Amino acid sequence: MSSSSAGHGAHGRPRTLGERWKAYKNSPFLPATVLVLIVAAAAGLFAGSYTYAMANPTPHRIPAALVTQPEVERGEAFVAGMEKALDASLELHDYPDVADARRALDEQKVFTIVRASDDGVALDVAGASGASVAELIAKAGIEVGDATGVEVTVRDVKPLQKGDPRGLALFYISLAAVIMGFLGAIQLSVHAHGLNPAERIAFTVAYALLGGFAIAAAVDWWLGAVDLPFVQSWLILAFTMFTSGMVFTMFNTLMGRWAMIPTWGVMVLLGNPSSGGAVSWPLLPSALGHIGRWLPPGASVNAQHTAVYYQGHQFVFPYLVLAAWALVSCTVFWVWRHRHPGGRARMPEHAATAP
Repeated sequence: MSSSSAGHGAHGRPRTLGERWKAYKNSPFLPATVLVLIVAAAAGLFAGSYTYAMANPTPHRIPAALVTQPEVERGEAFVAGMEKALDASLELHDYPDVADARRALDEQKVFTIVRASDDGVALDVAGASGASVAELIAKAGIEVGDATGVEVTVRDVKPLQKGDPRGLALFYISLAAVIMGFLGAIQLSVHAHGLNPAERIAFTVAYALLGGFAIAAAVDWWLGAVDLPFVQSWLILAFTMFTSGMVFTMFNTLMGRWAMIPTWGVMVLLGNPSSGGAVSWPLLPSALGHIGRWLPPGASVNAQHTAVYYQGHQFVFPYLVLAAWALVSCTVFWVWRHRHPGGRARMPEHAATAP
């Protein structure tokens, strides 16, 4: 028997544990096994993150306006009952008149207005600020009124659009922009591997602009579900897609083929449940409610929501969040572009000029 076959079994396969491990490590079976475990863990975490955020929404801090004139006693007595019904989660702000309270509601500083009326208490809610919060406040107000014998009138002074009665359309279009944003970057890495850094950024801008337009057109022009301020909503969606795509590209530069793990974690597992789109921030677990504002999905939902329902009272903060994530991602990618698995070798100058 020859020495080359003495240490191997049939067909030349290694027999020792070390040789078997080395062969396995260099085969496609190791990354395939790792992917099986990652996908299984991600599936459980995906379900768990949404269930944790949405299965049992509980009020933590609901800013409320109390109009203190002209009958402060009746309003405060009703609020005391509301505080008990909502487990002391109301954060009261006193306003001298209805006009100031309504301005605070339009600026999204408060979610409800409590004021005395001629025949009881008027409770103004804003479905556009969060359908789940408005429903919770309205239900609690009616129950407190029944228990105390106070007539309660509930009005939705900032209702959602008829085509989106649950207020989920803006969450879903933002979710589509987030997911398609990094899926587009993944596909560029797979099918346009040879793109150089500037070209990769340019094509990310291109699919973000076209994708944002397609999402807005489908929801507004085709389905008629939501009447969007079209150009602004389109650009918010495009900004979201670009940011999401560049976040993946950044992680791809830093981590290579495993970039999907942190991208999925930041953008989907953590970002989407904490965005305030499906469940308003006052009903989310406290940590998620704060973190969500600083992540691209939450910034996108916030910007879109304000653009659609609060045109005269928009904030710059969500745009700054998207810009910061996009800028950091582009900078990391550009500075460490030599580590990115894509790109193509540049032709030497003497070769390019040779006859």
